[in-house]
Amino acid sequence: MSSRSMLSVVAIAATAVALPVVAAAPSDAAPVQSAPTQVTAGYVGSVQEAANNKAFYDAVMKSAAAKRAKLGNKTAAVTVVYSTSRAPSFRTQIARSAQIWNNATNNVTLTQGSNYDFYYREGNDTRGSFASTDGHGSGYIFLDYQQNQQYDSTRVTAHETGHVLGLPDHYSGPCSELMSGGGPGTSCRNPYPNSTESTRVDSLWANGLTSLQH
Repeated sequence: MSSRSMLSVVAIAATAVALPVVAAAPSDAAPVQSAPTQVTAGYVGSVQEAANNKAFYDAVMKSAAAKRAKLGNKTAAVTVVYSTSRAPSFRTQIARSAQIWNNATNNVTLTQGSNYDFYYREGNDTRGSFASTDGHGSGYIFLDYQQNQQYDSTRVTAHETGHVLGLPDHYSGPCSELMSGGGPGTSCRNPYPNSTESTRVDSLWANGLTSLQH
């Protein structure tokens, strides 16, 4: 083999090694954009999670409270609107997650609509599934294909939605805690918040709205 041919083979091999391996997405999945430089809170752990969770909750709270103020009804439960248009493969899990949280809480209601406070996205990301916000009223939940195959998908979705409602991660908790996320391992399939988590959400939305109204 000539030296020129040898160099060509080496170059092709080097290029093949450099290509990243990406998990296959469902055929009906929406195009995946590059990862944003926003703050995030993941299903299995990430840095600065407490601040990120609070930022997402604050952004959604302000958005929902502003819309409720326009209606003039300060006694009704707050309605938080979400969109699934960018996560078509997970619409069943998202609807189930919303139902679970709506049954578990009294002061906040999740509903799907066009005038949304946050939205869901799907795709491939090395960080897995996470909640992300820019802190200025724009936030979304990213659902990772591979992680939702490895873990129970409804639990992942309900867990990330818990961040929208103000709950922090507690990875050292048992499977009975929804916000323990991926801590208990892949065998944990519980998608329901426990009574402490539900009570905490109700308290956050009652007290949070009161502070915004003063």
